Amino acid sequence: MSTLVLVGTQWGDEGKGKIVDLLTESADLVIRFQGGNNAGHTLVVEDEKFVFHLIPSGILHAGKISVIGNGVVIDPAVLIEEITSLKKRGYLADDSGLAISRDAHIIMPYHKAIDKAREESRGGKKIGTTQRGIGPAYEDKASRKGIRVEDLIDETVFKEKLEDNLKEKNAYLKKVLNADEIDFDEVFKQYSDFAETIAKYAIDSQDFINKKIKKKKNLLLEGAQGALLDIDHGTYPYVTSSNTISGGACTGAGISPRNIDYVLGITKAYTTRVGGGPFVCELNDDMGEFLQENGGEFGATTGRPRRCGWVDIVQLQYTTAVNGLDGIALTKLDVLSGLKKIKICTGYRYNDNVLTDFPSSAKILEECTPVYEELDGFEEDISEIKEFDKLPENAKLYVKRLEELLETKVVMISVGCKRSQIIMLENPFSVI
Repeated sequence: MSTLVLVGTQWGDEGKGKIVDLLTESADLVIRFQGGNNAGHTLVVEDEKFVFHLIPSGILHAGKISVIGNGVVIDPAVLIEEITSLKKRGYLADDSGLAISRDAHIIMPYHKAIDKAREESRGGKKIGTTQRGIGPAYEDKASRKGIRVEDLIDETVFKEKLEDNLKEKNAYLKKVLNADEIDFDEVFKQYSDFAETIAKYAIDSQDFINKKIKKKKNLLLEGAQGALLDIDHGTYPYVTSSNTISGGACTGAGISPRNIDYVLGITKAYTTRVGGGPFVCELNDDMGEFLQENGGEFGATTGRPRRCGWVDIVQLQYTTAVNGLDGIALTKLDVLSGLKKIKICTGYRYNDNVLTDFPSSAKILEECTPVYEELDGFEEDISEIKEFDKLPENAKLYVKRLEELLETKVVMISVGCKRSQIIMLENPFSVI
């Protein structure tokens, strides 16, 4: 039995979906443990593109079970759309391949309405929320007003909770946010229809997962977003509403930290960020445009262009520590091909000092400028290379330098978006 937790080490969009897909071959159970449909994982399998927002990326493998854990907030319309799409494309023929925690919370129409109205009211101080209702859903969870899968599939409980919630939410929407009220009958009918589909996948996930652990099964726990968007440890307030770090796997799936054997951090060979917030290494020039275009840096969920910059060791040393990384999967190394020089940020200049520890203050981060180390780049196309030793010398030196600075080994290198475009130095499941 081995339990592997996979997390993003930057601001999300590191290419986690492809790595989950690859490692699922060695797993029995793939579990999504936090977040909602504000994140997207893109996979390319034999030139066929898949985008998942809620269902774990391991769903493409027959004979594996994908679990949406209790820490996830679920938009039923999005979930059912993903299920329908998968079935049309010949996947999920057996419904037992997907399980949904009865304790996962449901995103309601009033959550999305509140999210949208709040963001619009911020003017030039927008956080950059996707307006999918994620934050308000987690707010209701914390204030004990949330509607869970368990509640949704019990018509009596659902009706009572919806009536109570709408009294408060409609007053808030109308009187505070100057937005339209939500109609009870419309929501009740729509979500009751959703419940019929979701009910057949609903399980007591914590019990189910821990029984698999006792049976010595291999578990792969999949996080969404990245460590710097963690509600507690990210660049607050420009963060998401859940715990995206490895510790979130315990609460979001209901397992003991003693059962986690390996933490794999997914790290892009450069840095990107979507939405607002400080970004010390951001490149607002031709190089930033090169990374954006060459890397296809447009959001899988929103289509928004991602802000781009060089790799940032200060932030990565921080996220390596808070996640307790055992290894790194380096993605999109191929995007750097063709550059004469590659830069690595090794410190932040703040006033007259150089910081090597990641500041918790967004205000300080906004006033920092990067201190760079420059390496020679590489011109060769590396997209079909399968072995580390066959990479261009300067590409190998870049990877080795990252390992030195982070004191963590790189165990996988992605050199393209397809499943086959990977250099596997070490399968984490084989060394646990």
